[in-house]
Amino acid sequence: MKNAKYILFFDQIKKESIPLVGGKNAALGEMYNQLTSNGIQIPYGFAITTSAYHYFCNVNNIKVDLDKLISEINTTTFENLFEIGQKARALIRSKPIPKEIVSEIQLAYFELSSICTTENCDVAVRSSATSEDLPSASFAGQMQSFLNITGEIQLLEAVKECLASLFTDRAIKYRFDMNFDKLDIAISIGVQQMVRSDLASSGVAFTIDPDTGFENTLIINGIWGLGENCVQGTVIPDEWVVFKPTLKNNNWNPILKKKLGTKELTMVYSDRLSKKDLSNTTINIRTEKEKKVQYSLSDAEVVQLSKWGILIEQLYHCPMDIEWAKDGITQRLYIVQARPETVHSKHNRKIKNGYKLLKKGTVITTGIALGDQITSGKARIIRSPKEAHLLKSGEILVTDSTNPDWDPILKKAAGIITNKGGRTSHAAIVARELGTVAIVGTQNATEKITNGQEITLSCAEGKIGIAYDGLLSWEITPLDFSDQELPQTKPMLLLADPEKAFDYCEYPNEGVGLMRIEFVVSNTIKIHPLALCEPEKIKDESIKNKILELTKGYDDPRNYFVNTLAESVALVAAAFYPKDVIVRMSDFKTNEYANLIGGNYFEPKEENPMLGFRGASRYYNPLYQKGFALECEAMKKVRNEMGLLNVKLMIPFCRTIEEGEKVIEEMRSNGLVQGENGLEIYVMIELPSNVLLADQFAQLFDGFSIGSNDLTQLTLGIDRDSALVNPIFNEENQAVKQLIHQTILVAKRNGIKVGICGQAPSDIPGYISFLTEEGIDSISFNPDALLKGIELLLDAEKVLL
Repeated sequence: MKNAKYILFFDQIKKESIPLVGGKNAALGEMYNQLTSNGIQIPYGFAITTSAYHYFCNVNNIKVDLDKLISEINTTTFENLFEIGQKARALIRSKPIPKEIVSEIQLAYFELSSICTTENCDVAVRSSATSEDLPSASFAGQMQSFLNITGEIQLLEAVKECLASLFTDRAIKYRFDMNFDKLDIAISIGVQQMVRSDLASSGVAFTIDPDTGFENTLIINGIWGLGENCVQGTVIPDEWVVFKPTLKNNNWNPILKKKLGTKELTMVYSDRLSKKDLSNTTINIRTEKEKKVQYSLSDAEVVQLSKWGILIEQLYHCPMDIEWAKDGITQRLYIVQARPETVHSKHNRKIKNGYKLLKKGTVITTGIALGDQITSGKARIIRSPKEAHLLKSGEILVTDSTNPDWDPILKKAAGIITNKGGRTSHAAIVARELGTVAIVGTQNATEKITNGQEITLSCAEGKIGIAYDGLLSWEITPLDFSDQELPQTKPMLLLADPEKAFDYCEYPNEGVGLMRIEFVVSNTIKIHPLALCEPEKIKDESIKNKILELTKGYDDPRNYFVNTLAESVALVAAAFYPKDVIVRMSDFKTNEYANLIGGNYFEPKEENPMLGFRGASRYYNPLYQKGFALECEAMKKVRNEMGLLNVKLMIPFCRTIEEGEKVIEEMRSNGLVQGENGLEIYVMIELPSNVLLADQFAQLFDGFSIGSNDLTQLTLGIDRDSALVNPIFNEENQAVKQLIHQTILVAKRNGIKVGICGQAPSDIPGYISFLTEEGIDSISFNPDALLKGIELLLDAEKVLL
């Protein structure tokens, strides 16, 4: 359109156009002009500029009245916010849109319909304020949007409602919260061709991890139908975690992890009853059973969206929050919105507080943890924003799901728990922005929690947030890694829970010296691997049903074990990439394996499991060979498919040279070939035989890792679990230290790496001086002992100078 005063099409808009078109439309215009040549598809449209808003106010002489209304708000209690907002919106609705603006809107809509080769094309009509979608504040969802708008009459009605929505209660309150109340905020309106995602899928993508701020991943959420259910947290979406460094290489699969959501509802177009009514343009229907168990995107589409996300992030030079949609007619993907991420971009990840419960209680419910903090208080179940008055200061809000109408309530809550929603839902986004402890997607919080119940919310235990019964105590430790000097002896981490990897990778470290996969097997997989390899041996129907439930969606249940273990290891490897992550193959004892689902059918009874069928002896034995093959398949997937070549493998409790040779051959037969793609295989030094034959073990393996716990037990002949002899257990015993001395000496002589991954350095400060003097290459610490350990290492190294 030439010479238009109030309309700009997307190809006329740049990021500098914010004063004219607001943050949302400026972002669309900038992306349309800069990125469509790179293959990113953005539905075309136009913006009704802020000039139209100002002209509307001036012609109708309402600016003074609106300013007067806002000035009357009680900014201490906001008790008259509802009344003022209602009056402001009514004032705007009562005034006509000037004919000059109407005429330009009609012409622009006709032109857009012509471009879309449709008489009256379906459009999305979205508000775009001048202070919206900025790096300093999101304003996301504060004002109105309308989907499936068709025809001039409905379009003009939607435009009027968007103008009025500059004064929704939540938008007014947000302006005060963000100190925008003194600014002359104006509104633009975006009119964009609809993507028929009602016939396919839609969702949200973050170009960083939205919980931790970890910058090397993208998080994509997806649902069936229109995207409002995802944004508002009405359903639990599918989720993909994508690794940026391997995304660049087409030979690798960059998807670290994917999780199937429940996707209970699908928002679709409705049959309109009125051309003017905006309330019935879309409806929610129950998702078909078959689609609930299908992912809303293919892996290839996830990779495509991720590559687009990187381009958008590069364009804006900051992490981005992106909305995408898939057209069910053309099967094409589109980007429909993008805004700067406003939480972690403002934070220094090297400075944080560490939260830790002093004692855990009875678990009430669990969900997705937001952040890493803890809070407690009385629970208050709120069914709708109309019940906001029921929530008292210091109480924890418990509800089904939230949308922007809840914002004033969420700001009052000491904590938030929802039944529905994922990590990119409305409740999650607002909780992060407010710094409020929140758990979303519990599915049953409003059933399990009672009104007034005293509860504790813990998000300090990984990605799973836990609501405990009672008011529990916790400690807070200030952490500052900003200027941490590192010693020459490599400080590494001992890690069990992969869900904490994105937090712990910010600690000063040189990688992971020991990742225990037992935690993943017992807490996430839960099933004995042989129960998946030989299901016919399971006779108990209840056990069969448990296995069926956990492996739901897998044609071959063995892939459940392989994929789950691979995803867990991949998260850790990605978090610390490109530093070494040394993964110890399984070291359960028979009694521990028997506790897994179906384990009793496959594990022998032993008098002394500590000295029995464990570690290396299992891997080549027909009694566990198939289970070890699944472990190898998972590690092969991490390294050879995902490209995480920083993963090294470690063999525990390897009693003899012959056993070591058998294990390496077993790994080779399962596709893990020592030296191939740089694969290194370490052995744990935890038996006296390992030390006595260390020169021969050094010819077989690429490195040593000293397990001081078992080495002490087996050197002194002590079962440390026995209360009678436990006082004799002493890792500082001279016999133990002499064996460690000999191990380091042999490793140096043979030119292989040697570290220690036992508890001693974390528990015994004097041990660090001893190990430093011996010239060990690396020391692995528990996360809570790492900073002190680094300090002691630096002191010890100064003494040696």
